[in-house]
Amino acid sequence: MPLTLRPDSLTIDAVVAVARSGETVKVSPASIAAMKRSRAVVETALTDGLPHYGINTGFGSLSKQRIGQNDLAALQRNLVRSHAAGVGDPLPRDVVRATMLLLAASLARGLSGVRPVVCETIVKMLNAGITPVVPSVGSVGASGDLAPLAAIALVAIGEGEATVGRASRVMPGGAALRKAGIKPLSLSAKEGLALINGTHLMAGWGCLLAHDTDLLLDAAITALAMSIDACRATDQFLDDRLYNARSNDGMRVIANRVRDLLSGSRIVKSHVENDPRVQDPYSLRAAPTVLGACRYAAGNLYATLEFGELNAVTDNPLVFPKGSTKRGDILSGANFHGMPLAIPLDTLSIALCHIAGISERRTYLITGAFEPESHLKPYLSPRPGLQSGLMIAQYTAAACVNEMIGLATPASVANLSTSAGMEDYNSFGPRSAAKAARSLDLARRVVAIEFLCAAQGLEYHRPLKSGKGVEAAYKIVRSKVKKLTEDRPLTADIEAIAELIRTGAFVGL
Repeated sequence: MPLTLRPDSLTIDAVVAVARSGETVKVSPASIAAMKRSRAVVETALTDGLPHYGINTGFGSLSKQRIGQNDLAALQRNLVRSHAAGVGDPLPRDVVRATMLLLAASLARGLSGVRPVVCETIVKMLNAGITPVVPSVGSVGASGDLAPLAAIALVAIGEGEATVGRASRVMPGGAALRKAGIKPLSLSAKEGLALINGTHLMAGWGCLLAHDTDLLLDAAITALAMSIDACRATDQFLDDRLYNARSNDGMRVIANRVRDLLSGSRIVKSHVENDPRVQDPYSLRAAPTVLGACRYAAGNLYATLEFGELNAVTDNPLVFPKGSTKRGDILSGANFHGMPLAIPLDTLSIALCHIAGISERRTYLITGAFEPESHLKPYLSPRPGLQSGLMIAQYTAAACVNEMIGLATPASVANLSTSAGMEDYNSFGPRSAAKAARSLDLARRVVAIEFLCAAQGLEYHRPLKSGKGVEAAYKIVRSKVKKLTEDRPLTADIEAIAELIRTGAFVGL
């Protein structure tokens, strides 16, 4: 069934479905009625002789400039054209589609003063698979995601560039609309501003990141469990009494999950006696604590989106049909400011650093083979010295983590002013999202490398089996990557496991 845009219709799962699976969207009759009511307020304002920001005035520091009635359509068209000033590689297709969905949903809530056709055109573009080419750099995350949204609006008015379906060929925006039988928008007062003024890029990108981080975290927990048996470590630190004493549900959830994955392990039981080790390294023993903290940080982004931003209106000014006067109110504010998203997105990059960082330390532990009780060979090589085994896989994990450390520097803490000082405190949330996306991509590779090494480590303990969940994960890894019997290039192995993580192959084991 299509997703129907209503005031509270959006969830992260719904955004992901539209962005990646092409689920169709429609606008509810209630939303159409709400848009008509707010549009009537704008039409009345055009005749009251008063200045109304973005309706009959310039924008930003030019807001004191009044615009004549005959130039109002040109004002909106010029706004879209002039603000389409982004640079850099195009944003991924799913990010643009998520942005378009959130834009349409915000307009459909009937507080932006646009005609229904504006919202409906964006929805038609989504359903037809028309994806505007949106440069990745240009938004400072306040006064909305202006440059990226302008690139989307440019296609809606029959200009700019776009792709259709999953094809990579770029065509003129007008040609893409004609191919789908969609009439280009002719903008009226307020409508260009409503199209480009909102946090839709940050929120849409955030949904994809929140969803994908859940998949990564589940994989990281499973990799941890596999590494415990690869190292012949104890499971005593998973005792629920420890986590009750710490009074932290996040780490307790992680520990319980790892314990379930290891349930029935013969490897754990094989060295209960006569093992001289008293404690395992932090990368094993403290992993539930670290990953529990990461889970909490990622959950903050999820909650910010699911219980706020996805069902928000982030335009400016907003139009309230039921106001202090019969004609309604048009109020300027700062709902477009991205700081509520920028901070959780910055925090996500920090959490990803720890998911990957502690994973790399376990890879180092497995490949180093400096603990005799692990019963592993150096670098898991069949013939150490003659063969280097998985030595350089750990180097690659270290290189990924090093880059992630730089990406964890928050984008939101350094301010740069825009619009001649009128917009003097920006969020830079889109840069927070871009860094988190790159960090997530790297973290997948790091955890993939841990899986590669931990699965190879299990080979040294055969015929003993690990827990049911770990063995299921082992089979998934081996479905793509064969056992190491001699040196071979490892890039394809790492990428294959990373793809398993990306697609959620380790969820629910």
